[in-house]
Amino acid sequence: MPMRMTGLMSGMDTESVIKELVQVRQTKVDKAKKAQTKLEWKQDAWKSLNNKIKNLQSKYISNMRFSSAYAKLKTSVSDSSKASVITGDNATASVQNLKITQLAKTAYFTGADMSKINGGNKFNALSKISEVLGDSVDLSGDGVKFDIKVGPDAENLKTETITVNENTTISDVLNEIKSKTGLNASFDEKTQRFFISAKESGKDGNLFIEASDENTASSNELLKALGLVDNGTNVTTYVPGQNAEIYLNDAKFENSNNVFEINGLTITALDKTEGEGITLTTQQDTDGIYDMIKNFFKEYNSLINEMDKLYNAEKAKDMEPLTDEEKEDMSDSEIEKWEQKIKDQLLRKDESLYSVSDALKTILAGGVEIDGKKMYLSEFGINTLGYFLAADNEKNAYHIDGDADDDSTSGNADKLKSAIANDPDKVINFFSSLFNNVYKKLNDLSSSIEGTRSFGTFYNDKKMKTEYDSYKGKIKDLEQALADYEDKWYKKFSRMETAMAKLQSNTSAVTSMLGM
Repeated sequence: MPMRMTGLMSGMDTESVIKELVQVRQTKVDKAKKAQTKLEWKQDAWKSLNNKIKNLQSKYISNMRFSSAYAKLKTSVSDSSKASVITGDNATASVQNLKITQLAKTAYFTGADMSKINGGNKFNALSKISEVLGDSVDLSGDGVKFDIKVGPDAENLKTETITVNENTTISDVLNEIKSKTGLNASFDEKTQRFFISAKESGKDGNLFIEASDENTASSNELLKALGLVDNGTNVTTYVPGQNAEIYLNDAKFENSNNVFEINGLTITALDKTEGEGITLTTQQDTDGIYDMIKNFFKEYNSLINEMDKLYNAEKAKDMEPLTDEEKEDMSDSEIEKWEQKIKDQLLRKDESLYSVSDALKTILAGGVEIDGKKMYLSEFGINTLGYFLAADNEKNAYHIDGDADDDSTSGNADKLKSAIANDPDKVINFFSSLFNNVYKKLNDLSSSIEGTRSFGTFYNDKKMKTEYDSYKGKIKDLEQALADYEDKWYKKFSRMETAMAKLQSNTSAVTSMLGM
């Protein structure tokens, strides 16, 4: 920053004088910055609103224009304690008989108490097997082996051999079982037992622990000491794995777990049935259609009310964004309130906003032609409350007669549910046609316009960005002009101070000469 002389000789407050002189140009800079800030806030307001419109379009409108979106089926179960059912897209309307004869189980082996077998000694995962056996089995050399067989039945078993030598620990045995057989294996220090189980339910996980054909006697002693086979009063327990079995319309189905996917239905067996079994009834999901329509209007009402509020907002008279200097005399809450008042009216009478909201209102109110007859939402008990009953900026919201969640219309007869139950095809034709009209119009309003609007955007985002960027250059030029203007005045006052200093110096010299 250049060195600036102030009123040392003249005694003038040059700083204040110059500040007054440049104030007009400073006002131009501030005005441009405020305009840019308002434009930035307007862009943010539109981005938020644009996302809400697109969300309504993608979440509801784009799907509800297809009749397939209403082809919802649900399945009821005559005894929900026996089975649960999820109805998929490929399911068909039907009444079926289900019998559950067997639930899936996971093979699970529980060993005997090792401490009781081995004189009350306690072992942990790091204990060497040789400490368990003492001198009863010779583990030197190649050690002693035992077999674990896994498979659905005696004819389909895969055998894996586990080797134990004098350095093998209980943890080593567990790791070898897991890596070779794919089974779960653990040792519980509190109960001093091995626990071995299949990773999944079904008979394919059945397991058998047997002595190896190689040195069978030593192998049996090893298994007894580890509690992996019965040893007198210390016994092992084993729950074999089994598949689930069901009969659907007398056709048998078997699975390793309790979940069956059959012809569009996902059936989960919960308990065995008795006698004739239970009934699965798959039919039109009238509640699902009703909820979809209701949920659309819930989100639509929220959006249209917000749009009306933004469009009809009162003008914030004589209110502009604050400069840093103006903010210095205000509290944070005062600044926030000031700025919010401006933001609330940024989309007031906005043309793009009007285009979208008017299109939505016009199409929904206009109805569609079904089988040669013009039909309207009102025929399904869906109406606005009317000008005098609705609150401000809620006059275009729709209410469904009989909706238990709507205090305004909950007491009315429920025409929509009745229509869905009695003539679902008419309901589907009407709403799919209506939403197809809405979808087409919104696509038109969000089509791309070169230099003005991006695809999928309901406002002139490109034009706004261009305007915002132009302010950057304008503000830069204004700030430079302000600085130059300010420097010019400082130079003028500096020359004046220099001249006065020279004059005073000359005057002093003359006075000094006359006094001699």
